[in-house]
Order: sequence, then C-alpha cells, then structure tokens
Amino acid sequence: MRLKSIVPKRVSAESCDKLPPLRSPPVPKGDSNMDSIFKKATREVVMALLFWLPDVRRVRVERWLRGREETRRLSRADVAVVSFGKSGRTWLRVMISRYYQLIYSIPEGVLLGFENYHRRNPEIPKIFFTHDNYIKDYTDEFDSKASFYGKKVVLLVRNPKDIAVSQYFQWQHRMRPAKKKLNNYPPHGADVPAYDFVMDENVGLPGIIDYLNLWERESERIQNLLIIRYEDMRKDPGAVLTQVMEFINDTRVKDDAVAGAVEYSSVENMRKLEEKSVFWLAGNRMKPGKKGDPNTYKVRRAKVGGYKDYFDEKETAQIDEYVAKELSAAFGYDAPPASGPTAAGE
Repeated sequence: MRLKSIVPKRVSAESCDKLPPLRSPPVPKGDSNMDSIFKKATREVVMALLFWLPDVRRVRVERWLRGREETRRLSRADVAVVSFGKSGRTWLRVMISRYYQLIYSIPEGVLLGFENYHRRNPEIPKIFFTHDNYIKDYTDEFDSKASFYGKKVVLLVRNPKDIAVSQYFQWQHRMRPAKKKLNNYPPHGADVPAYDFVMDENVGLPGIIDYLNLWERESERIQNLLIIRYEDMRKDPGAVLTQVMEFINDTRVKDDAVAGAVEYSSVENMRKLEEKSVFWLAGNRMKPGKKGDPNTYKVRRAKVGGYKDYFDEKETAQIDEYVAKELSAAFGYDAPPASGPTAAGE
C-alpha cells in the first residue's frame, strides 16, 4: 500500500515532510475561519487515509501535522499571543477584537483570527493566538522556545491552580473525545475526581507548571516579550489592554476604544454573546456546551482563587504546597491568592 511508504515508524521533521502539503485556497476578505476550516478538513482527510496505523502513531502524526500548521502560521505572524489553555485567552482576544472593531468599523460578529483583520486593513498586524501545544512536535524544540526567539510575543499567564480546575471542567463538559486522546487527557466519560485530575502528571499541575517554567527560562532569549497576568487583567483590564495594544501596535492607544472594549468584554456581556452565538464564525469556540449549565460555558466562573471552592482543607494545602515548591517565583504566585469576585473570560 503506497501510503505506508510516506509514514515513518518515528515521526520526525525529515520523514513527515513527505506528507502532502496543507495548502489553503484563496480566502474571502476578512474570513480566516474558512481558511481554518479548509486546513482542518485537509488534516482530517490525511488522518482518515492513515486509518490502518496504530492509535499511538496516528496521534504522533496528527500532532506533527498540527505543529506544521502552527509553525508556518507563526513564521508569518507579526505578533504571537501565547497562553496555556484556560488562562483567559478568549477574554483577551475579544477585548483586542473589540478595540480594532471600534477603530476600523469591523463588524461585531467577526472575531480576530490571525490575518482576517489584516486583510481588511493592513495597518492591523497579523496576530497569531496559540497555546503552543503542537509546535514542538514539528520542530523537536521540547526544551526551548527557539521558534519564538525573533518574534514579538505576548505571554498571558494565570495561577496554575485556577488553570487546572478550569481545565477539569473543560475536559468534563466541552472537550471533544478526539481532542482528549490527542492531548493525553483521561478517556471520554471517565470518572475522575477533581483532585486527582488537578494532580495528574500529564494534564494537571505538573504539566502546567513545566509549561510555565520553560517559558520563564527561555524569556531572556525572546527579543520582544511582554508578560501579562490574568489576575492583573482582573484587577484593571483597561490598564492591561492599554499595555498590550501599545506593545502590539507600537503606538499610543485610543482611550475611548480601550474603554469600549473593556465594557463590551464584561463577564455578563460575554455570556450573553455566547448564548446568542454572536461569534458564530468562530465555530464552537464561543458557544456553550449546554445552555443553562454554567459549567459548560466558555466563560464559566472566571474567579481568581476559585480553585479552593472544589477541595477540602487538606487537598487545598497539598495543592498550595506543590505549586509553591515547583513553580518559578518569577510569575508572582508564591502565596495562595485570596478569592475574588467574578471577572470575564476564562
């Protein structure tokens, strides 16, 4: 069978480059979602043709294909916005989108997606949002961030304790079974207590902390890096958005657009937008898993220090101790955070 000749026993950059290139057709102005849909469909066709491979090798190939897509997109981007999943990226994306919408009269329902805004107006940079999950599978950069060294990067971080709990609800209520297998989450439908999930070596605190610590170690090698924290966005979203937009655009912000973006992106309005599927062009990213069930919403609780609501005192103490011991102090999460009221965009 000819397909077998292009799939190696080990997935490497040299061997997987023999796979067919994922080229996109011309995309209508402002519509990056069609580009993403095409790439996804192409990847799924390739994977369907490799049905005969063992699951482990299929996962390796798919991660490599996703990594190739992301690496190529990163190379074309003017700015990369990087975060671990459930760190507030959607909230930040909506604020940035609204800022540009107000300045350049872009329709409300069009969410910023890489170069769709740039196609509408070349003054808007190409912004690549990534969880930096697959690039290493293509580049073999498991211990560095070399692909980002020469890029302008916004790194959004959040207390890993809150990330882990939010990931737990994402896994329970929103994550597709195939995505669980691809990223080594517990199997679909498994009964996993919250504490066991949060302390799991692959999907819990150990993996989240390894991710953050690697970025911290590599930070000095990245030529143009801005680190922002979810908790600071919670306290003063206008100040953080101003910092981000001035970093991205290399120019002073328009204060009225910042204020409008912050107001638009409040947790109450974000939930209304999600219920009404305002950003339907973004696919399932901004749709509730089940209307009426707050745990299935993209914008869930968004609470600083909310992880403590799900564990008893002993479990909370063990979580706090682990993070204090393992996480780099550079991020400022040494002490357990005080619980705060809700804010937008988990």
